[in-house]
Amino acid sequence: MKLTFHGAARTVTGSRHLLEAGGQRVLVDCGMFQGLKKLRLLNWEDPGFEPGFLDHVVLTHAHIDHTGYVPRLMQYGFQGGIHCTPATAELVELMLMDSAHIQEEDAAYANKKGFSKHHPAEPLYTSVHALQSLKLLQPAKYNHWVKLSSRLKFRMINSGHILGAAFVEFRIAEEMRDSVHPGEITVVFSGDVGRYDVPLHSDPEPLPDCDVLIVESTYGNRQHETKPVLDQIREEFKRVIHKRGVVLVPSFAVGRTQLVTLILRDLMIGGDLEEVPIHIDSPMAIDATAIYSRHLYDCNLDQEITLDGRNRLFPFKVNLHRTVHESKQLNNMEGPRVIVAASGMMTGGRVIHHLVRRLPDSHNLVLLTGYQAMGTRGRALQEGATSLRMHGQNIEVGARVATIQGLSSHGDGDEIVRWIDTAARKPGRVFVVHGEEKSAEAMAGRIKERFGAQVTVPSLKDSFEI
Repeated sequence: MKLTFHGAARTVTGSRHLLEAGGQRVLVDCGMFQGLKKLRLLNWEDPGFEPGFLDHVVLTHAHIDHTGYVPRLMQYGFQGGIHCTPATAELVELMLMDSAHIQEEDAAYANKKGFSKHHPAEPLYTSVHALQSLKLLQPAKYNHWVKLSSRLKFRMINSGHILGAAFVEFRIAEEMRDSVHPGEITVVFSGDVGRYDVPLHSDPEPLPDCDVLIVESTYGNRQHETKPVLDQIREEFKRVIHKRGVVLVPSFAVGRTQLVTLILRDLMIGGDLEEVPIHIDSPMAIDATAIYSRHLYDCNLDQEITLDGRNRLFPFKVNLHRTVHESKQLNNMEGPRVIVAASGMMTGGRVIHHLVRRLPDSHNLVLLTGYQAMGTRGRALQEGATSLRMHGQNIEVGARVATIQGLSSHGDGDEIVRWIDTAARKPGRVFVVHGEEKSAEAMAGRIKERFGAQVTVPSLKDSFEI
């Protein structure tokens, strides 16, 4: 049995982990690299393995850093099955089509304005490639064993995080001394581990007894803020409303937009914040909310999102903007109002146009709502950038910038340790991935000290025989 890490190794994006076991070659997650230019360029390079010889891809959840490379994989010849939960299959269609559309639009805009170093600029993949990849999806229900060969099977288990998210338990028929299941090696890939006791999503299920664990570490060296959202944003929000400014909320379309809108509307209805129009400017976020609504009673959604028979995911006095024309109209609207637009790290999408329009005005507020990877515009704003490069020009930062802490859908260092501790028998071998170097090393140190496991923080392309 062999493990090779082709992404999310000492970085938080591009999750691609190759498991060779039971006569099969299985890629767990197939994500796109985001953030720093040196990482983004990896999307254009050879993936480091031969996609045409892969047997299967297993997706833990729908976020682009775990799924966005799938259409590119097909360009290299992959034709196997892509396994995920039913809800993830629905969300992946949205994510991949949106990703392709953004890349096509960005390439077209770069060609029109002439600011690309490549002539002509081309997208990493097109909408046609994305559509073709969707034909390979094979949904599997939670806790249902899927047999990939006579010696290899897997099942998805609820990890919280976002709708449809799972960690994946593999069983390989192979002898290993002191394995947790005689005659089998058990390997678990955490995907992204969700949080405990938060709105919208349920707690992650307990970790099964396993021999090998591949675990994320996005917040491995941090603990989430427990201060109520209202206390974090009340004064900044009041200032913007008083100045008749605009609160711009860059937000991930899946999971974060639904959570942010739910919280803001609840605070306004309760009288804690002044009631102003909220605009969701993202076709994908609108469609994702509809998918969430179709899965209201799934096991990984918090049942309190339906109160008295009312679906709180579509709160009243929230304006939905689907078309480009509707989005452009927002640029002409004065405050006070709240605009929620993708993407969450400001790497692309409609939020860029809103930043160009709203960022120079000191009456406005850019409200960040989650983790900002190195090299993204979101990280630059958090670190006090005085200008941002967008569409070939430098835009001055005049607006205030604030971050709502504690809304992340990732478990922090304490919560990941808590999750590992739910296993009756702790893993003896652990690989720490999907975290920037300091986060991953901190997480590795905690796991080694707490559980006495052999722990490794792999680098890109590292391989290990198990």
